[in-house]
Amino acid sequence: MTKTARILVIAGSDSGGGAGIQADIKAITMLGGHAMTAITAITAQNTLGVTGVHPIPRDMVLAQIDAVVGDIGVDAVKIGMIGSAEIAHAVADRLEAMPGVAVVFDPVMIATSGAVLADADTIAAFGRLMRRATVTTPNLPELDALGGESAVTGMGAVLLAKGGHAEGAEVIDRLIGAAGEIARWQDKRIETRHSHGTGCTLASGIACGLGQGLALADAIARARAFVRVALKEAPGLGAGHGPMGHQAVRLDTPGDGPMLNQVTLGCGDYAASVAFYRMLGLRQIVDSPPRYARFETGGGATLSIHASDAGVSAATQVYFEQRDLDAEVARLKALGAVFLHDPIDQDWQWREARLADPFGNSICLYQAGEIRRFPDWRIDA
Repeated sequence: MTKTARILVIAGSDSGGGAGIQADIKAITMLGGHAMTAITAITAQNTLGVTGVHPIPRDMVLAQIDAVVGDIGVDAVKIGMIGSAEIAHAVADRLEAMPGVAVVFDPVMIATSGAVLADADTIAAFGRLMRRATVTTPNLPELDALGGESAVTGMGAVLLAKGGHAEGAEVIDRLIGAAGEIARWQDKRIETRHSHGTGCTLASGIACGLGQGLALADAIARARAFVRVALKEAPGLGAGHGPMGHQAVRLDTPGDGPMLNQVTLGCGDYAASVAFYRMLGLRQIVDSPPRYARFETGGGATLSIHASDAGVSAATQVYFEQRDLDAEVARLKALGAVFLHDPIDQDWQWREARLADPFGNSICLYQAGEIRRFPDWRIDA
């Protein structure tokens, strides 16, 4: 069995379940890790705002950390709402005694609702945590409060500058080190008011990936994919900034191994096939008569039907989604696998490579991410 990554979250509690420890636990669990917690503050809040904050004493925060580290162990740490300068320095002391453990620091200062969650002294104490962190993940207002890119990277910190607060139809997130930009990700903005907990979820997703052995850029890419699907799956709760849909992200974020999440079956009668799979209870999400339809199952897998001139059997395909398609194709070729075609960017926004098993069954290795379940042409959007 693959070892379960042990992720310690040092953060505040959100009584509304949208952000903080609650979002952290949900993200880490859905990504296959084991979440442990050291709660720094208890908040009374909902989708409309924060109505009360009760700080946890420094010694109790440290007692929580010591309890889990001494028994269960830790593979990565995620830090969110820290509570006070005193706790920030105390946590830094503990982290300096854990060399080799990955740390993701989300410098929480202001809640989505606008409530201030860190005073000037606490922000000033963030320097020690940023220097110890594997990556620090501020949004743009938080980055400004920290002194900007040069101030953060100048102290030796690696920075993921999140672009969600910038204007424009696309969101750009940039990974930056002392020598400049390392990587960037750019995606279409998801318009929704149900975005409470995006920063917490992203940071916890990155920490989980690092704890599982992913490289930093790969952990960020997977965590971003998780956040985007969770935003699209937001259940629409509350009258304000509602929670995301962590619970609905199941088969959208491949890890190191292939993810079996899509099958295409051949059909001879498009209308009859569509009617049959609707009758089974599958939700149709793509309708391209007379040749292609895609359905979504309750667990998040997708099934397509395809009418092919080559016949029903020729249209049948099993799809394994890969975290890094090109690297996997190279690995398999080195082992002697013969591909029908190398990775290709398709018109339907999937990147695909195809091969056959020893008995001629058609196998597609691919990357699609959110486009598998949420293409721009999704018919129930």
